[in-house]
This record gives sequence, C-alpha cells and structure tokens, in this order.
Amino acid sequence: MKSTLRISLKAGERIFINGAVLRVDRKVALEFLNDVTFLLENHVLQPEGATTPLRQLYFIAQMILINPEGKDHSTAMFRKSITMLLTCFKNEEILAELKRIDALVSTGRAFDALKAIRGLYAIEDNILNNHELPPTMVEQIRREIAPWR
Repeated sequence: MKSTLRISLKAGERIFINGAVLRVDRKVALEFLNDVTFLLENHVLQPEGATTPLRQLYFIAQMILINPEGKDHSTAMFRKSITMLLTCFKNEEILAELKRIDALVSTGRAFDALKAIRGLYAIEDNILNNHELPPTMVEQIRREIAPWR
C-alpha cells in the first residue's frame, strides 16, 4: 500500500483536486489516502502568465489535470504544441527533456510533466534573452496557442 500524502493549506488557499477547485476558509491539513491528481494554487499558471513557449506548454499540460472534461482537447493541443516546440528549439537539453515530457503526458503523468517543464524555465529564459530563438518564431508559437487560451 502506498503511503499517505499530507498537505497543509492556509486560510483562503485553493487546491485543484481531480478537476474540482476547493478553497479552505481556515488553516487545514488534507491527507490523501489514495492516488489523486491535484495541483496547489501556487503551481497553477494563469493564462496571462503563459508568456513564453514553455510556459504556454505548461498551461496546456495543467489543463489536462484541472479540466478533466476537456482532457481530450487539451491533450490534442499539447501534442500540437510539443511537435511545434521540438522543431523550434535547437538546445539539446531542452529537446531531450521535451521528448521525456511528451512521454510523461502520453503515459498519464501530466503532473510529472509539469515539474519537468518548470525545470526548463531558466534555460528557456536564457535562450530567449540571447535571441537564440528568433522573436518571429516565438510570436508564431504564441499565435498558435493564443486562441486556445
């Protein structure tokens, strides 16, 4: 049997559990006794925060988790986006990790994919700051994903 998971939340904090959004009115500890898909509020990226290609990918991957009714649509958009990113990026570390992230999502491990995407933010920021990814390409990626948000 897996061990339980205990999470503490402060008053007013939200947690996304299996597609439901819960807000607590006081400090509370939750103990998950079985497998559950959840995101803490501080890991949820709002649409306006999806300003770079990887943050846009993160936003789409999180929608797979927090919107079960739209999972098929989110997964299709994820596939389209990851394919586009694999052709745009030239950095070997990002390319290898994007392939791993794709495999994670394909095997139902979107939560792990989110952690992996967050781990690439610093590399992406460096690439964008050094203009290793042309601004026109970044804009093209934004246009592809923007209508979906």
